[in-house]
Amino acid sequence: MESPAQQSPATDPTQAGKNPTPPPPAVKKPKQDKAPAEDPGIWRISRRNFFSVAGWASFFVFLATSTIATLRMMFPRILYEPPSAFKAGFPSDYIIGEVSEKYKDDYRVWIIREADGFYALSAICTHLGCTPRWLAPELKFKCPCHGSGFRESGINFEGPAPRPLERLKISLADDGQILVDRAIKFRFENGDWTKPDAYLTYT
Repeated sequence: MESPAQQSPATDPTQAGKNPTPPPPAVKKPKQDKAPAEDPGIWRISRRNFFSVAGWASFFVFLATSTIATLRMMFPRILYEPPSAFKAGFPSDYIIGEVSEKYKDDYRVWIIREADGFYALSAICTHLGCTPRWLAPELKFKCPCHGSGFRESGINFEGPAPRPLERLKISLADDGQILVDRAIKFRFENGDWTKPDAYLTYT
């Protein structure tokens, strides 16, 4: 005779007439690929490292700036100006009574031809340094900045200009051309216009 523990459910009188319920099948979960955990040390910069990087960057910027400054000192910027003396052609190129503006733009000089010779006027207003214009119908130089007026001789007669235009050294070069030197100036108020180099006698 079988013991109660060994009796099958079909023969168990307490389970008679009941269908046994099988356990539910186990559901397998799909495997998920786990992303590798990021190393926080890759993206996180410590304060000490940050200041170290910033310090080296500042050092290299300072080094580059110092190098550029040194190179600029070795090759200074030079403003090249036209030479103070220039040749202005032959006396026969000029007409008596003419105020030549041929060299006004390049050298800021007028060359005036008279019956007895030549003189050169600086085309720089004695008020504030503007360049006057030659007005042939009115026989005068007129400054467009503040209205100063100068006669053909260079004498000031209107406007704020405090003194006449300056005359420049004029002579003949070895080849017979007119030579004007802008570095040597003659002032009327100092009595310089009577000096030999302030006027080129030529007949």
